[in-house]
Amino acid sequence: MGALKGIAAIVGIVAAMMGSLFLLQGLGVVRWPSDSFMVGNRDWVLYGAIIALAGGLLVALANRRPGP
Repeated sequence: MGALKGIAAIVGIVAAMMGSLFLLQGLGVVRWPSDSFMVGNRDWVLYGAIIALAGGLLVALANRRPGP
């Protein structure tokens, strides 16, 4: 089970980072790549926030200790 938790944590971290990038592109803070369809598009703020929260939740669940 240790390997599965490690993989889940890595996937969660990647999802949180990608979600944060999408959110920041939607807000227009990150303008990379400059011709991206996500830059300044407010829909991506919501999508990015959801993906980032899901990634954070996956990391938290992967790092939980088993109950007694």
